[in-house]
Amino acid sequence: VVPRSCIADPELKLYQYTAIDEFSRLRFLAAYCEQCTYSSADFLEKLVAWYKRRGITVECVQTDNGQEFTKRFSSYGGSDKPTIFQVRLQQHGIKHKLIRPFTPRHNGKVERSHRKDNERFYATHTFYSFEDFSKQLKLYNRRDYNNFPMRPLGWHSPRQVLNDYLSSL
Repeated sequence: VVPRSCIADPELKLYQYTAIDEFSRLRFLAAYCEQCTYSSADFLEKLVAWYKRRGITVECVQTDNGQEFTKRFSSYGGSDKPTIFQVRLQQHGIKHKLIRPFTPRHNGKVERSHRKDNERFYATHTFYSFEDFSKQLKLYNRRDYNNFPMRPLGWHSPRQVLNDYLSSL
């Protein structure tokens, strides 16, 4: 959820979806005005295409147990019918790993990246519409996080790690 303090219209709700490659830490972000299974499925389609252009095949997606991903803990309807997101995972042959409930630490890379987003992006930006947010988020993802050196990567950026890996093939 995008912090309310940086949204000009009090009626507007904005959401950032985040995916991080386990090996290179290359990160993909997308903006949505609704947090639902349709948005998650759309994000998955964009994610698969974005990583594919960079030579990465998405094999597994790890999510929390939110209703935008699964009906696992739904009080209505049960879990017998898959969500749109789960159907898209099956269509792409992607494994879906669910984080055990009440263990947010298992989503650590995403949580740490959100903290960085709050420091570097949300603390200094204001969004006036969904289109404005989407445009600013895309620019931020392109120039900032993926080019920032990280200690776990030997002080290389995610882009450098991916480029080094692809050139070694």
